[in-house]
Amino acid sequence: MTRRRGMSLAGQYLRLQLLIVLAVLVAVVAISLAQSAASFERTEGRRALSAAETLAANPTVRGLLANAQPGSGSALPSVAESVRTISGSSQVALARADGTVVTSSDPSQEGRKMALGDSVVMAGRAWTGLVGSGASEALSAQVPVLDERGKMVGIAAVGRSFPSVMERLGDAVPNLLTYLGVASVLGVAGSLLLARRVKRQTLGMEPDEITGLVENREAMLHGLKEGVVALDPQQRITVANDSAKRLLGLPDDCVGKDLGSLAVQPSLTDVLTQDQPGPDRLVLVGESLLVLNRMPIRSHGRIIGSVTTLRDRTELASLERELGTTRTATDTLRAQAHEFANQLHTISGLIQIGEYDAVVQFVNGTTSNRTRLNEEVTSRIADPALAALLIAKSSLAAERGVSLELAPESRLERVDEELSRDLTTVVGNLVDNALDAVTNASDAEVEVVIEEADGGVRVVVQDSGPGVPAEVMEDIFLQGFSTKNSPDGGRGYGLALARVVCQRRGGRLTVHNDGGAVFTAVLFHNQRAGSEQPGKARRP
Repeated sequence: MTRRRGMSLAGQYLRLQLLIVLAVLVAVVAISLAQSAASFERTEGRRALSAAETLAANPTVRGLLANAQPGSGSALPSVAESVRTISGSSQVALARADGTVVTSSDPSQEGRKMALGDSVVMAGRAWTGLVGSGASEALSAQVPVLDERGKMVGIAAVGRSFPSVMERLGDAVPNLLTYLGVASVLGVAGSLLLARRVKRQTLGMEPDEITGLVENREAMLHGLKEGVVALDPQQRITVANDSAKRLLGLPDDCVGKDLGSLAVQPSLTDVLTQDQPGPDRLVLVGESLLVLNRMPIRSHGRIIGSVTTLRDRTELASLERELGTTRTATDTLRAQAHEFANQLHTISGLIQIGEYDAVVQFVNGTTSNRTRLNEEVTSRIADPALAALLIAKSSLAAERGVSLELAPESRLERVDEELSRDLTTVVGNLVDNALDAVTNASDAEVEVVIEEADGGVRVVVQDSGPGVPAEVMEDIFLQGFSTKNSPDGGRGYGLALARVVCQRRGGRLTVHNDGGAVFTAVLFHNQRAGSEQPGKARRP
């Protein structure tokens, strides 16, 4: 399939030039409009202010305005209209000291409050600025009217209609069209000349071809962990990626220099420049043992250089060991974090039901619910460690506002110490997971069923949460996987640990949704080591 070529280099330069010209024109228009607006406010504002001062100083206005009524009399309207006509203004108005318009060139404004905008005229000072908005926006000059005693008795306002953007733009169009024509001609001519020059320097390739070559080269060099060194027939370095520079101790500016000027040891020079009889040739460079593979580059049957790849065998082995050790330690610590948390809850519960009678009596005395819970759990679960864990988890659930209930059919006799420890691990992790799922939810409930069945122990933990999404039904048992955000990466190990414990006991851990997530764990009294391989997930 033929690849569709993009716009030519000349076309791209022309488009760029036109965009630049257009951007400049838009900037010029914006500046011109802003300057014309500022010029209008400055020039016409002075004229309007002069007319307003003349109107405010008129003896008739000073004598009649204080007691004038809107729409009555002819003296004030005559004086105002005379000032408007002589000054060439579009609007004129007189208002009493309370802002009520007495007379105006717009009769609909009489009897209303004068639009003052941001004016300071009520403070007794003259003001010029814009009032109104949109099509009714006008430049207004407002001057206080003073009587013979210097008391403010009213306001004289003279306004000039503010030209719209289109009106100001229309005045500038002829000049803008001239600028656009000249700039377009210069841009087209410059783009064509520049494109011809650039194509000569790039061997006739278009920008997308140049970009593809560069991207492929950079991706190849920097995407490889191995070192890559390319030489020309004169033993000059033409390509050297970061790994090669580090492994061979080459300077950052080594490209373009020959091996002799870079003080490369003779044994390494021989390997880089001579044909290699077999793959994976070992060379000791400093304290590192490198594996080199050299291949010649041919063009039209002629050798034009060579490419050599390098690997640090010692570093690779060291990294693998360090990674394995770190991963093992991390997994162990995270698994222990869950285990230790469950042991702490178990210890807390043992203190409540152990031999510290005074402590138990004090706890039972604080709340009847606690006494009922202790009796309910211990009467059904004879194993002290597991009973203590359930009591401790109940306290934790109560703090989170979650109802944790032990199902009435739950029954378990005392088990051996190892199974008891495994049960606390599984139950603790399942309950923690259920509490996280329903915390902060309305009617949050978690129900636990523990019973003996078929020579083992069956544990069911059901919550009233949203359930487990079908697409991650199996993934939740993988180490490190979690549907909850954790900035320290410490989640995703509880369910994995619980499933490993169940499999070690020859059982299983499964999940399904039924009004929430339902986790079912089966652990046998005697470990069935041969039934499954520990650590591998068994499909529920």
